[in-house]
Amino acid sequence: MSIDSRVDAYIAKQADFARPILIELRARLHAAVPGLEETIKWGMPFFVRHGRPFANMAAFKAHASFGFWQRPDQPTGKEGEAMGQFGKLTALADLPDPASFAATVAAAVALVDDGAGKPMRPARPPKPAPVVPPELAAVLAADPVAADHFAAFAPSCRREYCDWISEAKRPETRDKRAAEAAIWLHEGKRRHWKHEAC
Repeated sequence: MSIDSRVDAYIAKQADFARPILIELRARLHAAVPGLEETIKWGMPFFVRHGRPFANMAAFKAHASFGFWQRPDQPTGKEGEAMGQFGKLTALADLPDPASFAATVAAAVALVDDGAGKPMRPARPPKPAPVVPPELAAVLAADPVAADHFAAFAPSCRREYCDWISEAKRPETRDKRAAEAAIWLHEGKRRHWKHEAC
């Protein structure tokens, strides 16, 4: 069982009604899913299985909530009441009985292990590689050090340089930006290096 002290701290600072609920949910999850890891994401306790988000719980002023990241097809009838699948949890009696909870956990485990659950949002197609404008290509051809730095940058960093130069309308402006880029690239600086220390 992988316990995260940040989850202990989160539970300790919650209201009196919420602490027993969160402690019970945590214990039930670890009993049902050996090897489940804990972490904090978006300011609330998260449970992770094989590196993938599995479930989360949270406490609010008047209720607690619990939900699976990929929801099993076992409706509880309380899904719309609050975040998660079990509605507003205000006391231990609001939790499903241990056998029902264990069955729902088993279904959630199967979703994660099979990779069958619906992703929260569809994956974006990758962006095409940036088109290097001729002015920047000339700079890179003339300075192998700048070319090496440029090649080592992530695609997004390379795209920032390419877009900055190619978006200039006048040839003089493109040439001026390419000359400035030559200095920065030779020093291994990204396009927005001036703002990185902010």
